[in-house]
Amino acid sequence: MSAPSPSGRPSGPSSATVERPSTALVRRARKVDRALAETYPDARCELDFADPFELLVVTVLSAQTTDRRVNATRPTLFAAYPDAPAMAAADRADLERILGPLGFFRAKTESLLKLSAALVADHDGQVPPRLEDLVKLPGVGRKTANVVLGNAFDVPGITVDTHFGRLARRLGWTDETDPVKVEHAVGALFPRRDWTMLSHHLIWHGRRRCHAKKPACGACPVSHWCPSFGDGPTDPVAAAALVKTQGPA
Repeated sequence: MSAPSPSGRPSGPSSATVERPSTALVRRARKVDRALAETYPDARCELDFADPFELLVVTVLSAQTTDRRVNATRPTLFAAYPDAPAMAAADRADLERILGPLGFFRAKTESLLKLSAALVADHDGQVPPRLEDLVKLPGVGRKTANVVLGNAFDVPGITVDTHFGRLARRLGWTDETDPVKVEHAVGALFPRRDWTMLSHHLIWHGRRRCHAKKPACGACPVSHWCPSFGDGPTDPVAAAALVKTQGPA
């Protein structure tokens, strides 16, 4: 039985809107996830956070930059603005100065000011634990909402970033390119309880081995089940040279 969201309704795709996948595809997909879980036992959200507000903010900031750069900025940011009321009242110039190293700092400053103001006005300064409320916040889409739900509230969600979408197609789980359709198609292959960790497994694999331009096919733990095997070097030595031990700098 599907686990409900805090609102009492499922937070993810409904099986009624997705074509039922074949048993063979379901079995293959779950074998891949089990192998990735063994390969990346420490898989988790690579953004540092202390509470739902911090996770929401750093996830918004992670667009067009790396998690490590956001993590480096985080201590200064939240020392100055620890909660939504403080950030909503922030001096724009001071906030821009803190966000400067991330790039697009003016646009990101505007996003955080609007987001924090909306939290104060509509949710008493608290991050709502429901998908339908999160996606109404300025600058928050389903990807960001599912990151927050899965990692701050333990509400299962699928995070379709560029890595997840690329791997879902390479693995033959879906042909869809629209993130919402990818979320629905992949969600139909797995129990709801597995969605958050599945997201981490695929994202970690995409950052470390299954790269966009040259995947490390010869060093891939799921090559046996991958219809795209051969897109990158299949020689174990050549492939091993492409493997990264952590996400992008």
